[in-house]
Amino acid sequence: MNLAVIQETIRNDIKRVGISKTLFDVIYKAINHVVYLRVLDCVTIKKSDPRYLEVSNNYTCRFLTNDEIVAFAKFPEYDLEEEAMWLAFKKGDECFAILDGDRLASYGWYSNQPTTSSEGLVLHFNQAYTYMYQGYTHHDYRGQRLHAIGMTMALNEYLRRGFKGIVSCVDATNFNSLKSVYRMGYQSFGKLYILKALGQCFVYRSPGCKEYGYWLEKIKGQG
Repeated sequence: MNLAVIQETIRNDIKRVGISKTLFDVIYKAINHVVYLRVLDCVTIKKSDPRYLEVSNNYTCRFLTNDEIVAFAKFPEYDLEEEAMWLAFKKGDECFAILDGDRLASYGWYSNQPTTSSEGLVLHFNQAYTYMYQGYTHHDYRGQRLHAIGMTMALNEYLRRGFKGIVSCVDATNFNSLKSVYRMGYQSFGKLYILKALGQCFVYRSPGCKEYGYWLEKIKGQG
């Protein structure tokens, strides 16, 4: 990428998210050219917003059966990775989806068990909450806030079952997702930091994570 393109990208980012967030993103990316660093915003929601319980009558909103998930996984467009899917089944995780006829418009996974992150670390959390991960909306359905609607509907069901709410993680530079979750009522309670350097993996949680039992376990052999 040449200098002119970089400058134009930065100008556009400043217009879109502001100077402070753009500066954070630039520094974040620069650090990741040297070492692997990931910062995760830890968020929770305990009350649903009625605005996100309304959806077109064309859609069906419900938890999928395992057989349905296996059938959808045959189509690469739905981004259902087979190994992760079978691990989710083994743990008893659930997938709440919004369906447009026989098409999978949007979905999210929900777990009450420690869950392996993309870095191969195991995320632990207070099991009075349900952990939401791997949200996805098909590109043909983006812009309709289906991800937020699906999460709110799933939240209502987990509250009905006696859970205190939902917890989740969002990459600190994923400004669009952060804007979306805060708009629907999520609140931040802390941050998780993952640093990989010199063949070692270092993890840190901010103090606010303790209340929610949030911590990352390094799998044996990772350093």
